[in-house]
Amino acid sequence: MDLLRILIAILLPPLGVFLQVGFAGAFWLNILLTLLGYIPGIVHAVWVIAKR
Repeated sequence: MDLLRILIAILLPPLGVFLQVGFAGAFWLNILLTLLGYIPGIVHAVWVIAKR
């Protein structure tokens, strides 16, 4: 299941984080990072998924 979440995180980083943590602070941070730059959003999303 984590592999599927990581693939989703690469395509849509906020969705990958949402599937992992819901509407927590990490989700909102990921939206901000994705808006500032797509690559930081991907890195953060993969980090959140791998950490849990």
